[in-house]
Amino acid sequence: MGDSGIPGFFDAFPMRAVTSSNLDDALSDDGRLRILFLWGRDCPNCDIAKAQMLESPARFLWPDVAWLHDNVYDDRAMATRFGLHGIPTFMVFRGTTKLGRISPWPGGDHFIAAIERARAPR
Repeated sequence: MGDSGIPGFFDAFPMRAVTSSNLDDALSDDGRLRILFLWGRDCPNCDIAKAQMLESPARFLWPDVAWLHDNVYDDRAMATRFGLHGIPTFMVFRGTTKLGRISPWPGGDHFIAAIERARAPR
């Protein structure tokens, strides 16, 4: 599962690789929000999102948020599971409860605002 387009992205940005077969285990209900980044090799819009996250990675890291990622070109079952029509797509979960979907990449400020809303106490 390489990250062509932005070499080293997944080394520089802490995201756990998951697949459709182990996603439910990765969505443990420990109180943290989970963001699942669904992307693909040679996806220009995915590379734009990665590049913007790498410009200022601290803005996209929260102590109560864990990042997951999956290359849906290599894992079509994941794309089918979420009925994807395009990538990048970001699925937001608390435990196994899906709180929302962000797609396409809205830009850093809008993305951060959406995650801040999801983090807010309910």
